Amino acid sequence: MLHPSYADLIKVVNSGVEEGEDPVVSSRYSIVMATSKRARQIIAGDDELVDGRGKKPLSVAVEELNQGKIQILSEEYAQEDSEAEEAQESAEAAETVETVETEEPQEADAAGAE
Repeated sequence: MLHPSYADLIKVVNSGVEEGEDPVVSSRYSIVMATSKRARQIIAGDDELVDGRGKKPLSVAVEELNQGKIQILSEEYAQEDSEAEEAQESAEAAETVETVETEEPQEADAAGAE
């Protein structure tokens, strides 16, 4: 059995929602999807935000969610977040291109000087 319960986790996730707003999570499915995604991140090498010695990645993810160390974003915020990430990646790619373009002429100058 899962401890804490799904009901407890749903309360923790929705604790920051003001009265009258839609809850971030309304089903156990959302909890399962969020914790499994976080467990995959931990398996991939992300740092654990709670003491996870001797625990499986999914148990660590559930504990992180229960302690409020991770949050589940509503679809609206998740979309805004992904758009911000795409903009940042585009900016980083532009910086990389600029760096490559400025380095190439310097190499040509060095070859011409010899």
